[in-house]
Amino acid sequence: MATVHLRIGDLVWGKLGRYPPWPGKVVSPPKDLKKPRGKKCHFVKFFGTEDHAWIKVEQLKPYHAHKEEMIKINKGKRFQQAVDAVEDFLKKAKGKEQNSDGKGDSKGKKTPNKPLKILEEDDEDLSALKDPSEKPVKDDPHFHHFLLSQSEKPASSMEPISKRLKIIEEDSGSTSIQAADSTAINGSITPTDKRIGFLGLGLMGSGIVSNLLKMGHVVTVWNRTAEKCDLFIQEGARLGRTPAEVASTCDITFSCVSDPKAARDLVLGPSGVLQGIRPGKCYIEMSTVDPETITELSQVITSRGGRFLEAPVAGSQQLSNDGMLVILAAGDRTVYEDCSSCFQAMGKTSFFLGEAGNAARMMLILNMVQGSFMATIAEGLTLAQATGQSQQTFLDILCQGQMASTFVDQKCQNILQGNFKPDYYLKHIQKDLRLAISMGDMANHPTPMAAAANEVYKRAKALDQSDNDISAVYRAYIH
Repeated sequence: MATVHLRIGDLVWGKLGRYPPWPGKVVSPPKDLKKPRGKKCHFVKFFGTEDHAWIKVEQLKPYHAHKEEMIKINKGKRFQQAVDAVEDFLKKAKGKEQNSDGKGDSKGKKTPNKPLKILEEDDEDLSALKDPSEKPVKDDPHFHHFLLSQSEKPASSMEPISKRLKIIEEDSGSTSIQAADSTAINGSITPTDKRIGFLGLGLMGSGIVSNLLKMGHVVTVWNRTAEKCDLFIQEGARLGRTPAEVASTCDITFSCVSDPKAARDLVLGPSGVLQGIRPGKCYIEMSTVDPETITELSQVITSRGGRFLEAPVAGSQQLSNDGMLVILAAGDRTVYEDCSSCFQAMGKTSFFLGEAGNAARMMLILNMVQGSFMATIAEGLTLAQATGQSQQTFLDILCQGQMASTFVDQKCQNILQGNFKPDYYLKHIQKDLRLAISMGDMANHPTPMAAAANEVYKRAKALDQSDNDISAVYRAYIH
């Protein structure tokens, strides 16, 4: 099975040992249960049996994208009962989402947690996952040895959690669609019935597409390097031969590419998106580009009767994989609303900022601040070293103060470990700084801090750090 990006609460098909794939949900393991060494895996609760097991990531597939495939190859009463249990779970989760109005439910006594029986791949008796047509015999002494009955399941980790959205109207006129809980799970999202296209499977696009598929969206993908599509085809996506074909066959087409030139070429170039645009077709530009590019693309799309929305995302590869991006949207409000289930699948929050171009402006400002901040942190680490101070102590102190954040901790730890694997490309943050400085010039607004940071990133690029993480700006100070 292909490797997929998963998180707590995702519905999956899990394959344990020689037994067939079975529907389950990724859940949190008990605090005292350690993950197997040397294995990249997730803790899964199987529906219909209530068994639990550590399953290797390569033995997991998204539930919605592979439901029809699995139902065709697996038969039997117990298997069907397990699938029915998943559907009941989804209905209940959806019902809770619709009925949730803040009034609160009646409080009941909590059921104390009881020990879980954890299945292993080499267990001799996995009767719940054997031939689905065979019923387990309750008199069998092994039956109670490894099955966790419904009455024994821990209440804390087995309750369905839905990712509910709330709409916040602000004085600025922007609208925010936010997850009610940043740790909430997308398991109850009802995917749009519109056909989705996605162009660009880079660091950000890959995670976005994976989450769209996991939530049951019908997705057609295209990438300049066609080999990158293979994994997503295995996950259930369809393959588009050209951007024009994707735009013509899909109702809503997203694109996420590297820079303004790539964004223009994708729309205006040979076999480009514009050739596939027809009245009513929607095009959503998720790339971080300048407002002028957005205006141009909006005009050419709408000139063909298409509908346009920009929706750049704030985050990183990890946040993209986790479906926790922040989406900044502007343009056609009806397109924004039509994409509700897509934005829920890929992000924790989305904001509607008004007319096209506003999201590009806001995104460049945010990335300008992030890029400048990262350069300053790198400068502080190298100054600490140059003056005989411990860089680790500097980081420890920093993380106990007002600037403490996951971003600071992770980036600094990566620097100290010499790990510059890209979570957000250095060349892209330098591009964003350049575009933000240009935007400031057009507004006659000074950006001296960004200009200084931009020079440091240009130095890092000259040192061949373009395809490393933004934290590799550190190397500009030590060479």
